[in-house]
Amino acid sequence: MADLIAFQGELGAYGHEACRKAVPDMEPLPCRTFEDTIEAVTSGRAAKAMVPVENTTYGRVADIHRLLPQSGLHIVGEAFVRVRISLMAMPGQNLADIKHVRAHLVLLPQARKFLDTQNITSEAAADSAGAAAEIAANKTMGIGALASEIAAEIHGLNVLARDIEDHGHNTTRFLVMAPKADMTRRADNMLTTFIFQVRNIPAALYKAMGGFATNGVNMTKLESYMVGGAFTATQFYADIEGHPDDPGVARALEELDYFTNKIEILGVYPSDPGRHETT
Repeated sequence: MADLIAFQGELGAYGHEACRKAVPDMEPLPCRTFEDTIEAVTSGRAAKAMVPVENTTYGRVADIHRLLPQSGLHIVGEAFVRVRISLMAMPGQNLADIKHVRAHLVLLPQARKFLDTQNITSEAAADSAGAAAEIAANKTMGIGALASEIAAEIHGLNVLARDIEDHGHNTTRFLVMAPKADMTRRADNMLTTFIFQVRNIPAALYKAMGGFATNGVNMTKLESYMVGGAFTATQFYADIEGHPDDPGVARALEELDYFTNKIEILGVYPSDPGRHETT
């Protein structure tokens, strides 16, 4: 198995930045889709995968909650990446030369104030780093890309403006996935992620959650989504602070088991320091 970490997007994407931050000793492997990213690990082409799970501005990343339980992979880490937007273009140009920019559809509204002030029009691209790569490949003048500064570094473009995002808090949370679970206590602050389905009895969810409150376990995330195309089949995705061996966590999970048809731990991993920096 190669010492590669797969991510969705082109080299220079924010997923690439997450790889650099969390596992700088691994070589990044760009993939076209999230499914391709996971397949790269399950097939043995990559050792790990870096997948975005949620963003402070746009909420959860579509399809990830569906893909994670089915992937056969386990969460072994997390990484928080501040979305810092740079405007980049071919060398030899000034900001006044740029009349039009391209970026991912989600990124464009985040720099709207800057673009309006500079009278720059915009156009959606499939991938922000890919837009930078296309400008470099075609040596296109007068057009810029909005992307991570890493994209400019990789594709030989000049950064004409930095940190042009409208809001300074925009952060994406990524999960590091691997074929084998690592349940060891590798840090003081550990997180446990799991999915569960409650039994069809009155107040099952209320009673199931009560165990975490009475045992002093902080639940940092709880989301529901339908499974199997049925409105009556609801699965919950949860993050809690602590390790399954912690007495309080163990008791809470034991109580949860009584009110559920299914519990599956997706990962036990250290909390990234960025989790507290973004609050």
